[in-house]
Amino acid sequence: MQSVQAITRAPSPPTTTLGYALFATRWLQAPLYFGLVAAQGVYVYKFFNELWALIVRCVTGQATETYVMLAVLKLVDVVMIANLLIMVIVGGYETFVSRIGLQGHRDQPEWLSHVNSNVLKVKLATAIVGISSVHLLQMFVDVHHTSRHSLLWGTVIHMAFIVSAAILAYMSGPMAAQAERAHQSSHQPQQSSHQPEQRHAAEDAPPGRAVIPAQREEVPSAEARLRAAGFPARKLLEDFDAEHPRSFDREAVARLGKLDFVVARRNVVFVGPPGTGKTHLAIGLGVRACQAGHRVLFATAGEWAARLAKAQADGRLGEELHRLDVYPLLIVDEVGYLPFDADTSQLFFRLVAHRYERGSLIVTGDRPLERWDEVFGGAAAPAMVDRLAHHAEVVRLEGDSYRMRRASSEWAG
Repeated sequence: MQSVQAITRAPSPPTTTLGYALFATRWLQAPLYFGLVAAQGVYVYKFFNELWALIVRCVTGQATETYVMLAVLKLVDVVMIANLLIMVIVGGYETFVSRIGLQGHRDQPEWLSHVNSNVLKVKLATAIVGISSVHLLQMFVDVHHTSRHSLLWGTVIHMAFIVSAAILAYMSGPMAAQAERAHQSSHQPQQSSHQPEQRHAAEDAPPGRAVIPAQREEVPSAEARLRAAGFPARKLLEDFDAEHPRSFDREAVARLGKLDFVVARRNVVFVGPPGTGKTHLAIGLGVRACQAGHRVLFATAGEWAARLAKAQADGRLGEELHRLDVYPLLIVDEVGYLPFDADTSQLFFRLVAHRYERGSLIVTGDRPLERWDEVFGGAAAPAMVDRLAHHAEVVRLEGDSYRMRRASSEWAG
């Protein structure tokens, strides 16, 4: 019966083919963006042509103060229009054609990771206001050669741009908030109205770290999610020194930076010696997840052990595990540095088993999964590893300690 229902619900092949064909037409816009790249080259030529003319007139003594000011404003105008073109080319292509795989690149623009049509429209509107401001300033600098009619209409048009940008920014705020709320609700399990999120809010923070509880009625901002995550420091994937580890899978880290593993409720395991950057990568993924609208909770393995032990002692371990379901991503740092007894190993097994296909885990450790029996006592380690590794991306890092290398270089200096 289930197979019959699945076949009945599946779209017919012609409908699917038509949908894919219509979706593929977005590639018709690709030549348009390459045309804008050619236009960018034209503005580069125009910039250096204007700059050369300014230099020649200044060297020959033919440049007045007004001319220099107008020439500089022209250069600024060209640069601002070129910036506008870059936003349209990169942001438009990313939004309407295809993803640009820059995850993990040091020069990735901050806004590119969460660009959408609303963000792009607001940025374009503010850029146009800036360009209009430069044009209006040129009119006032050369006021003796500008008619009152031109000044009047230039001012009116500039004010129209400002009002339009303000209206667009005001309208995009609720739309962005609604999109983020829908995004969060699609990744968080349903909760009953009589179980508020703020219950035991202080217990959500790792020991010794403060937490700012989020209101259920309001979508917390990215900054609030970052503060509530309990990161010991904020580290970005873009700041990771990719040249330090002797070997690691760069493509895997770039792929993880897209956060598809969070949506798919898969796990990530970073394995390597101390100082190779495991915690940096884990925090970097956590920070990016917070910026993308996911709630994240970070703690070391020892802090998780203390938290779970306290919940068990209070007779609410099951409730605690269910309350952690509101976090699509949990980070367990420094597995392997301290051994755990059989009772604590059972607690970690309960955590991993409860999160299995329900939420994502990022685990960092100094030894591979097949050697976890050296860390976790009792018979819980094999079953825990089986569930953790079933849907997991394992990234191995090899190399010397980054901290020791820096300390040695500073001592040698």
